[in-house]
Amino acid sequence: MTIIEPVQVPPGEATGRDVDDLRPEHQFSRNGTRLRVQVHTIDDPDDGGYVLVFGDPGEKPLVRVHSRCLYGDALGSDDCDCGPELALSMDMIQAEGAGVLVYLEQEGRGAGLIWKAIGYRTSERYDIDTFESYARLGLEPDTRRYELVAKALLGLGLHQVRLLTNNPDKLRALAEAGIAVEVIPLAVRLETERGRRYLEAKVRWRKHMIPRDFAPWAPHPGAVAAPQPQAGQTPRGWRRLFARRR
Repeated sequence: MTIIEPVQVPPGEATGRDVDDLRPEHQFSRNGTRLRVQVHTIDDPDDGGYVLVFGDPGEKPLVRVHSRCLYGDALGSDDCDCGPELALSMDMIQAEGAGVLVYLEQEGRGAGLIWKAIGYRTSERYDIDTFESYARLGLEPDTRRYELVAKALLGLGLHQVRLLTNNPDKLRALAEAGIAVEVIPLAVRLETERGRRYLEAKVRWRKHMIPRDFAPWAPHPGAVAAPQPQAGQTPRGWRRLFARRR
């Protein structure tokens, strides 16, 4: 994991520029709102990506940890919640005037775009969800890891965050690294049958919290996962978050 500071350029190759000219920082405008953004990198072949720090995050910022999804993020797929979750997260960060977006190169739950596309085809052929299609193809259901995200946030001096997520794996990784996590679920609606089935599959297979009454780990806004759990123990914050599963 690497936090990028000003790009280092060998002497003689940056004539007329000083070090500050090469800082990855600039003004960012979206939907009429302008914020300052600093860009850092997480350097890893599997779970790497970028950390975008908007405005002045403060001591307990909004944080969205987001895995790349070409279909949802860029192409506006109706069958995926990734695009709506990213848009909603950015709306909330901009409304607050600060926050952190961690954008990870983890397409297809870590399998990549080609296998993701093959998984969709398998789902269509056999009328199964993408978790079942991955298993049929001999793939792990989700190979993504978030330990490097936690390390990057700690490297930025963030020990408390309000995490915009429905994914308990992200909560767990940050809390185990010693970060106090307040969970803020993201409520999005998908209108297609395929999209609704995908949300149900994420609840069933990966215990995602899709904000609704029967979610398996539906934390109330403001629930906090305690950091640094003892070996073999479940943090008290998690016991509260997971209480609705019983």
